[in-house]
Parts: sequence; structure tokens; C-alpha cells
Amino acid sequence: MLSLDDFKKVELRIAKILAAERMEGSEKLLKLKVSLGSEERQIIAGIGKKYEPDGLVGHEIVIVANLEHRQLMGLESEGMLLAADADSGPVFLEPESEVEPGSEIR
Repeated sequence: MLSLDDFKKVELRIAKILAAERMEGSEKLLKLKVSLGSEERQIIAGIGKKYEPDGLVGHEIVIVANLEHRQLMGLESEGMLLAADADSGPVFLEPESEVEPGSEIR
């Protein structure tokens, strides 16, 4: 079990997708450029079998903002997109109405 104090260390934030493209050599990985309001980041996400890059631009997503950066296929991923498992593939989480990029989820 995860303690409440440990859970409070996870920084969940709203990010707006500014650009998205397929990763060469992968069917499922997409490279996303996202805005957290005061900064932009690159996130590599495994949602490419379900989503087309052009359809993602402008969407707001939930990310883990304080996750240790990780190298995927030679590129750095600076966070993790949250998605639910569905029969049709991963479904990313997004707010039901517009929220300021960088807003903290509590």
C-alpha cells in the first residue's frame, strides 16, 4: 500500500498538447510537445495505436510532472501521460472543461 504522504509526493498537472508526431520505428510511441503554462516539455507516450498525432493537438491531458526523466528510443521523456486501459487501447485522461495548463490536480 502507498501511504498518503507518499501519494502527496506525486505531482499531477494539466498539460496542453502543442504538437504530436509518430516515433520512427514504433507503432505505439508518439512524441508529444506539451505546455505546462510556464514551461514546455517533451513526453513520449505509448498511445499511437489508438490516436493519430494530428487529432491530439489542443487537447489537455493529465501528466505526472515530477517523474524522473527517462530515455525512450533515444529521446528524453519529461513526464508521463495518464491513461486508462480499455479494450480499444489506452484512453488518455482529460478535464471535462478547459483548465489552465500547469494547474495542479489535488
